[in-house]
Amino acid sequence: MKIAVITPLFSRSSELMNELTFHFPDVKNNADNRLKTKKDIIAFLQDMDGAIVGREEIDDEILSACPKLTILSRYGVGLDNLDLDTMKKRGVKLGWSGGTNSNSVAEITLSLMLSLIRNLHIATTLLKQHVWKVNGGSELTGKTIGLFGFGNIAKRVIELLAPFHCTILVFNRTQNEAEAQKYGITFASKERILEEADIISIHLPLTSESKNLFSTAEFKAMKKSAFIINTARGGIIDEEALKVALKGGEIAGAGLEAFLVEPTQDWELIDLPNLVCTPHLGGNSKESILAMGYSCIEHLKAHFTH
Repeated sequence: MKIAVITPLFSRSSELMNELTFHFPDVKNNADNRLKTKKDIIAFLQDMDGAIVGREEIDDEILSACPKLTILSRYGVGLDNLDLDTMKKRGVKLGWSGGTNSNSVAEITLSLMLSLIRNLHIATTLLKQHVWKVNGGSELTGKTIGLFGFGNIAKRVIELLAPFHCTILVFNRTQNEAEAQKYGITFASKERILEEADIISIHLPLTSESKNLFSTAEFKAMKKSAFIINTARGGIIDEEALKVALKGGEIAGAGLEAFLVEPTQDWELIDLPNLVCTPHLGGNSKESILAMGYSCIEHLKAHFTH
């Protein structure tokens, strides 16, 4: 079986590549991240029986040009980049396990909460500019946290927040009261969370419903002292509206892990002092890289040995 590894993170891991080639000797990788266009991806996947893919967009045009493909093993947790309907029509199986990087993303979420509310981001920037300004912000303990989404990552965030004794409000399409009791949370409306939360954290997939879920009206409805964090997908926050809100003091600050266009080049947004930002590294701890990679390999093994 011929296997292609599109995602550079997997390709650069000698441990994962050794494990993969032990089971599938005929493997080609994308360690130098050379696949920049759809044409590149098609050329890379042609004649392949299976592939390990990351955030690359895989649509009908690509799948139709690669008829030998029988499985896409997803390195990561989001599925919005894969045309699942076309995959089903063409008989291309999906190898995917949810939650493989949930702890990694949850830890980044917690670090962004602490950085924002304790003013670490601004204090660090000022001190590097040789400005000594003491402003320790507020404590996270006892604050009201609003979570949008209630999947594996959100649940792990709740667990990590336990020592801080926060009030946690959750907005989710489905509401399971037994789980609410288990996690000690309260399901709430979007309006209530916007009004009451000291920190809002987004853990939703990007869909037609969630696109620009947070825009001008939402920022105006939040407390001026509140923060918003997105470690999910770019496009859920309207970045233009966020710039206005951060510049005008409509909210106190934001933490962004995901951007509408990646890599982002919106330096007007990035340079704002009340924004903490990272290049979508939340799910890329050493531990989660291996967990996601081994999961991909197991899906390929299961597919080709049955």
